[in-house]
Amino acid sequence: MKRIIIIGGGVAGITAAIKAKNANNEVTVLEKNKTCLKKLLITGNGHCNYFNDDYNYKHYYSNNLELVSKIITSESKKLLTDFYQSIGLVPRIKNGYYYPYSNQAYAVLNALIKEADIKGVKIINEVDVTNIKIADKFIVETNKENYIADKVIVATGSKAYPKTGSTGDGYRFAKILNHTVNNVYPALVQVVTDDKYLHELDGVRNDTKVTLLVDSKSIKEEVGELQFTNYGLSGICIYNLTLAINKYLEEGKEVKIKLNLLHGLNINNESDLDNYLSKQNKLLNKRTLVELLEEILNYKIVNALFKKYKINNDIIYDEISSDSKLELLNALVNYEVKVVGTKDFNNAQVCSGGLLLTELNTDTFESKLVKGLYFVGELIDITGECGGYNISFAVLSGLKAGINVGGIND
Repeated sequence: MKRIIIIGGGVAGITAAIKAKNANNEVTVLEKNKTCLKKLLITGNGHCNYFNDDYNYKHYYSNNLELVSKIITSESKKLLTDFYQSIGLVPRIKNGYYYPYSNQAYAVLNALIKEADIKGVKIINEVDVTNIKIADKFIVETNKENYIADKVIVATGSKAYPKTGSTGDGYRFAKILNHTVNNVYPALVQVVTDDKYLHELDGVRNDTKVTLLVDSKSIKEEVGELQFTNYGLSGICIYNLTLAINKYLEEGKEVKIKLNLLHGLNINNESDLDNYLSKQNKLLNKRTLVELLEEILNYKIVNALFKKYKINNDIIYDEISSDSKLELLNALVNYEVKVVGTKDFNNAQVCSGGLLLTELNTDTFESKLVKGLYFVGELIDITGECGGYNISFAVLSGLKAGINVGGIND
């Protein structure tokens, strides 16, 4: 009988345990929290978006995207959907986003824990793993006792949301066992900017097209609800730009985010906006430019821009100077704001960077350096956008590691 220790009772760890457990294996999960799957419960504001129909490697960031493209495939999509069905998850699908039909993360938690229980997985909570040593077998040291294992799966999570127990232990274990860990940064997180005029818009939301610019080069575009804060920018569209922002900043590159505040009206450049405002100005007599703009934008945004560009609030569109007009039109569709950083790990949903993919067999997630040692989930250098992509990878890596450890092919 093989003794298998899984360090971490998150999504990846519990999934791996389910697949690793069979009549020939004794599987034990060591979890530092009082209960497993703590982070899962706060995913998607408690609704848990666990999968996405648009399951594609292009929704992921890594220092080795070529390997990611070999991991995120149509075959792995089927492996995931078959597993979700096998544990009884009934999806509620909204625009390709999968949620439990009850719309509660507890449904996903209960399905995973119940399946682990049925399989006979042993879960020990409130155990803090302190070290992993290798003799004839693995010695997993904890704050309570030591465990001997034939195989070990490390599923400790990253450094994001440390209050859920993700404090970076897996990176430390990987380094102890001579693996390489790329720099780890907060990701899917709020952006900090240096624009005092936008900081005054704290709490305002606007449907916006946002573009990440690195050294003036367009890197990535998103469309969604932008949220202004007193320190910068937030919202899912912003989160999806942050997978590599801190890496760019550390490299000394200039990072900006360009805002098209009127994208929802199909106004994509200064000419489109000029035509729109000229038409409205003729149609609506005796309206000020402020009044025309407040029909399509939050009045606080309009006031902030007029303040920044020193435009009189009583001016009519025909009366604005050509220089002021050019500045204003450009600001409404191409406003560039400098990024000085992001919020920290306490605010980040996930991390970017981590354990090198090249040091893993990406079919099984077994280490190429230490036989019988596996790494799964978020501590690996592969990070997804918002939309169920990170949970999908956690489950996928857990499935592949568990299947390999368990010696089964389903």
